[in-house]
Amino acid sequence: MVNRRLLEHIDWALLGALIALCLLGLATIYSATGGATTVYWTQVYALVLGLLAMSLAMAVDYRRLGDKSHLLYLGVVLLLVAVMAFGAVRGGARRWLDLGVFNLQPSEFAKASLALLLAKFLGDGDRRGLSNQQLLLACVITAVPVLLIARQPDLGTAVTLLPVLMVVTFAAGLPLRYLGVLAVVALLAAPVIYTFGLQDYQRGRIETFLDPEKDPRGAGYQQIQARITVGSGGLWGQGFMQGNQAQLRFLPVSHNDFIFSVLAEEQGFAGVIAALGLYLFVILRSIDAARLAKDPLGSYLVLGVLASFTFQVVYNITMSAGLVPVKGLTLPLMSYGGSSLIATLAAFGLVLNVRMRRFTN
Repeated sequence: MVNRRLLEHIDWALLGALIALCLLGLATIYSATGGATTVYWTQVYALVLGLLAMSLAMAVDYRRLGDKSHLLYLGVVLLLVAVMAFGAVRGGARRWLDLGVFNLQPSEFAKASLALLLAKFLGDGDRRGLSNQQLLLACVITAVPVLLIARQPDLGTAVTLLPVLMVVTFAAGLPLRYLGVLAVVALLAAPVIYTFGLQDYQRGRIETFLDPEKDPRGAGYQQIQARITVGSGGLWGQGFMQGNQAQLRFLPVSHNDFIFSVLAEEQGFAGVIAALGLYLFVILRSIDAARLAKDPLGSYLVLGVLASFTFQVVYNITMSAGLVPVKGLTLPLMSYGGSSLIATLAAFGLVLNVRMRRFTN
């Protein structure tokens, strides 16, 4: 399936950085959960499956995948519909399909499938600029999975699809004035959305972010504990499996949404800089892959994958530092979550796919 000459053009540096982040995440999950727990081994198995998914995403020419992008997109949409009908309910949300052996979260795979379809739609052919008809259709294509995911409800994951739309359409020629109009409309609509468009728990998260001390033992507890956990790491950290906040379970879901806080407590500022350096390297290396892509399809595909990834990384880290409201957004490659890890590695398989085929006809 893969020409041996293509192996010479694999970006081993990017691949190494991705694996390093996964291993760092595994070590932090091991610490946060108290050892080789079921959660830890589930993540190990997910990493193996994720590397296999990445290999498959690299094996097939991304242009052939682009030709089938509508089928992949339709498959994800059907899975999202199936979640609404048959999904397992946990914590008041219906987000997973119980397949017996494992639970599948289709929303995680919506990001790459959307990026691939938009890249194919807007990057196919020698088009100059972006017509209003193309923009409207791109918005409709994005709106379908966004609305289905938001209904679960999972507003956090739904929002991660919007950067894909914005970045791909901008790369395809979206005028800057459109973004300016969108920003003004969003600003004017914010009070209306806050009053009528958000559920009570969502408004509560915003109010808690503005004043976490208002309910320090209830809604504000996570945010306060996350700040304490990050701040207690100091320069060199308290040591592996030595962090008080994580080991004594003061920080809820520390292996998931707040994995970065655990890293900061145990490895300190030095560990944070190392993790941020790896993420920055992945982002810059992916931008370079988009620049080197031989066609608009490849370039838009890489940028679409990177847009969602970067947004989620930035939001999770700033959330751990208490700079944005708490939202159920994991830290890609590091947080616990099998579907997230597999989907993210498969998406970066597409990035590596584009780079390794930049010299092919």
